Amino acid sequence: MQDNIKAVVLAAGKGTRLQTENNELPKVMRNARGKPLLWYVLDGISFIDKSEIIIVVGYMKEAVTDYFSEYIFAEQYEQLGTGHAVKAAKDLLVDFNGAVLVCCGDMPAIKGETYESFVKAHFDQGNVCTILTGESSIQLSYGRIVRDDKNGFVEIVEDKDCSEEQKKITELNSGVYIFDCQKMLLALEKLENNNNQKEYYLTDVPAILKNSGEQVGLYKRDLGDEIVGVNTLEQLEQVEKIIEGREK
Repeated sequence: MQDNIKAVVLAAGKGTRLQTENNELPKVMRNARGKPLLWYVLDGISFIDKSEIIIVVGYMKEAVTDYFSEYIFAEQYEQLGTGHAVKAAKDLLVDFNGAVLVCCGDMPAIKGETYESFVKAHFDQGNVCTILTGESSIQLSYGRIVRDDKNGFVEIVEDKDCSEEQKKITELNSGVYIFDCQKMLLALEKLENNNNQKEYYLTDVPAILKNSGEQVGLYKRDLGDEIVGVNTLEQLEQVEKIIEGREK
């Protein structure tokens, strides 16, 4: 399994809502319990060799590349969305024929066992794309997973685009995916930015693949507090408490 997988970790964001007068570090370099948020993510996917992990950097990239110098890096020169960020790693993936785990550098609470079981499910099911989904009692403005009457994947609808009926859906998109590398790269070329933010969303890629006749699967877990990402100082404090609780 480990021989045929790479990872792309999205770590280019500035984290504007985390900026304070004395701290202008990139979001993933903000500390929780004395370590950068990105450290916890890389620890969670440490079953993948460091030489197979690509970190996508952007804002203040040297802060990331200096600290995590043993990894591979791709640069996102403009912040044009998550799909655009993965595309920044294209040159490092163009000759790879395995699977690519895509995860977020600002989600330090996802456990290693969750990543490993997710990867195993992807290979066991023979999917071209698998999405890690889950439910949480924590109020989160995440995209919802829309299923059809056979319980299969239809699409991901972003929270701000949800109808009142869709907002009642409790299955959330974690932002963690596994793709067949070459088919992902083809789908990324089909992404459009016809949304309010004028960004290229990775969340559109699974639907592009499904509509092309590819097998898209869902791996649902009770993610609880694992699914918390860090966008605000309050969420940074929240994940610190989660990590501290696990250390006891």
